[in-house]
Amino acid sequence: MANFVENNYHFRRMKLNVSLSPCPNDTFMFEAWINQRIQYPKQLRFDFHFADIKTLNQGALNNQSDVTKISVFTAGQILEHYELLTAGCALGYKNGPLIISKKKIYPDEIPFAKIGVPGFNTTAYLLLQLFYQPQYDCKEYFFNEIENALLDNEIDVGVIIHETRFTYESKGLRKIADLGEQWEATYHLPLPLGAIAIKRNLPNDIKKTINQLLYRSIDFAFANPEASIPFIKAYAQETSEHVIKQHIDLYVNEFSLNIGSIGKEAVTKLLSEGMRLQLLPFNSLNVFIDEE
Repeated sequence: MANFVENNYHFRRMKLNVSLSPCPNDTFMFEAWINQRIQYPKQLRFDFHFADIKTLNQGALNNQSDVTKISVFTAGQILEHYELLTAGCALGYKNGPLIISKKKIYPDEIPFAKIGVPGFNTTAYLLLQLFYQPQYDCKEYFFNEIENALLDNEIDVGVIIHETRFTYESKGLRKIADLGEQWEATYHLPLPLGAIAIKRNLPNDIKKTINQLLYRSIDFAFANPEASIPFIKAYAQETSEHVIKQHIDLYVNEFSLNIGSIGKEAVTKLLSEGMRLQLLPFNSLNVFIDEE
């Protein structure tokens, strides 16, 4: 990543809307940027908004924010209006959504169960379709509602993401399948879960600057991990520092700084599988800003 040199920027004064989730991986990556621990061109101003991934995906489908966290599955639906940054991706190994239940259920029973999902535009939902082809309509929840929906017998199985990956066992729930393990065993690639999208029609120097800002914010977070803890706790569903650390360690890694060629291959494979299942439209546009 090139050095950040403010004097190199000559674009006009601009305010951008930036949307992210309150989950620890996002707040960890964005904290230095939001709290101005890193420099950025004085011409730029930012309005930051927080929302659950289900809401963020819907906002991107409605072309709302200039910069927004989205599920990779949603990326395949909005390429006409957005590109992805190479920084800020949630991608890696052993980080996939889990299928859990209150009772004993065998994996071959999953397609015939009442299933709760954390949003129909999430990568978790695409993986469920890819490996289990549900035979009945799934029910959509915010991610933090699925554990209680299982405990209240509203659903038979739930697909969980984010902090609930680390809390379901303490509530007496059990793992039935690991969608990340199935992805890795099938495709031998890291699993791409989320990414940061930016509007395609913004000037190229703006897009490159935003990518660089996020890179530098993540780099600062890695170098100063304790600095972001109060900010992360202020937004997290689970405020245990142990859970927060588990969450960050699972979803923020070298791919978050720069997705690289292997990460891009993984994203391309996921989107192509979505097209094969006819869950995504065919699209030949570039996916990442550095592929223009």
